[in-house]
Amino acid sequence: MLRPMVWLGVLVSLLLVPHLWAATVVYGGSADHWSRARWDRANLAPDPATTSEPVIQVYAARAWGWKGIFAVHSWIIMKRQDAPAFERYEVVGWGVRRGAAAIRKDMRPIDGYWAGNPPEILIEHRGPQVEAMIERIEAAIQSYPYPDQYRTWPGPNSNTFIAHIARQVPELGLELPPTAIGKDYLTNGWPVGRTPSGTGVQLSLFGLLGLSVAKAEGLELNLLGFTLGIDPLDFAIKLPGIGRLGPS
Repeated sequence: MLRPMVWLGVLVSLLLVPHLWAATVVYGGSADHWSRARWDRANLAPDPATTSEPVIQVYAARAWGWKGIFAVHSWIIMKRQDAPAFERYEVVGWGVRRGAAAIRKDMRPIDGYWAGNPPEILIEHRGPQVEAMIERIEAAIQSYPYPDQYRTWPGPNSNTFIAHIARQVPELGLELPPTAIGKDYLTNGWPVGRTPSGTGVQLSLFGLLGLSVAKAEGLELNLLGFTLGIDPLDFAIKLPGIGRLGPS
């Protein structure tokens, strides 16, 4: 009887302690109200005026308010050859209950702060091969099965949307961070699918319980939407709230 209780205590600690740490470090990055938070550009995206080649970038930033303790918000931007501007696509929950679409285009600056939290580039692609990828990304956006739905936990949410695109366009090679809650909410209607990176497989029960094994992601365990994992190829560990610890 003691041994199961010990393992339960270890599991609870692995889920709870990282979130307590994240609460002390991350929470408070947002303003007291979203309307007064910082949303301007972080100037991470290239200038279309001086960058003629096609470009794709995927971003993530800590979510607004208390949700930032647990999760990030992710989005994708892209521009075609010689295009004068980027297009930004993401899923948000604001207004969905009142009939607004969950998928938004150009809602915010392409590389802007998210409610005061700085963005991070998860992956970038440039060059002539990107044009074909943009075509497939646009098709993946159209095929997203929850265009008018949003649920913070366990999904579908912004990370579900970006993970859907990544699975449909595996050449993106996108590995979403452990804090991208909702990435394991599969959109194919089955409890099994590819990992977002396209380098492995995963089992997932509505994003609440699952297991992933992949070259890029390593081994990930999903418990109630929170990710615990190891990436032996990159000597990294993954913890809920904190994210990835180890080489990029």
